[in-house]
Amino acid sequence: MSYKCRGNRLKTQLDPAREFSQQIAQSIRDAIIAGDLPVDGRLPSEAELAQRFEVSRPTVREALKRLAAQNLIRTQRGASGGAFVNRLNYAQAHEHMVTTATLLLTMNAVDYETAAEARFALERACLPLACARRTPSHLASLRAEVARQAVEGLSDEDFCASDVAFHRALVDAAGNPVLSWHMAGAVDAMQPLMNMITFTARSRARIVVLHGALIDAVEAGKLKPACAAFDALTTYSMQLGGEIRLQRRGSAAP
Repeated sequence: MSYKCRGNRLKTQLDPAREFSQQIAQSIRDAIIAGDLPVDGRLPSEAELAQRFEVSRPTVREALKRLAAQNLIRTQRGASGGAFVNRLNYAQAHEHMVTTATLLLTMNAVDYETAAEARFALERACLPLACARRTPSHLASLRAEVARQAVEGLSDEDFCASDVAFHRALVDAAGNPVLSWHMAGAVDAMQPLMNMITFTARSRARIVVLHGALIDAVEAGKLKPACAAFDALTTYSMQLGGEIRLQRRGSAAP
């Protein structure tokens, strides 16, 4: 049985100049965020929503697809099925953040320097918490990735994946799931794009040394050396980006 929106606050008046399915999705989304549609509760049926919004069922169906794509609702089949308000978790939110950030960066052709500047500034802010809250599990994850990066013959793809995992573990060492979620776009979206640009020119041995120094400082809980190690990694990465940009300009010159 479907429930009524608390206080009947679901806005059903639509602007004829705008796409109906988008407006319906926005109205339901607003009600979910406001708490008027409770978590795990079942939404009104397609027929009821179509009647309330005075639109066709296919239009309602398209609106529900939009909400499902945002992980705001889930659908179930059967006699007890329907559309339900989803109980969003950090894993789902993380995936959505990474997808959005990746598309935003690639579609808008964000340059290396801009992406690197943002990513390093955001990640550096995690260092004080990481130095204070790192656990043996976090440190083991970090050291495992550095050991992996030092393996001779490791493919470029696997080295880049390990690099992303290293920085993700460093962010997670801050011990704040909200911060880890916010950093998902910076690490899991920006870092792979940065790696695509620099992987042919960088020294793996140097990165392993820089990563090792960063772990040592975080493990010791010493913020100043941790910041110094992170800044050295930042400087090296920015240097690589600049060198590659100059190389490309030289090769493109007539």
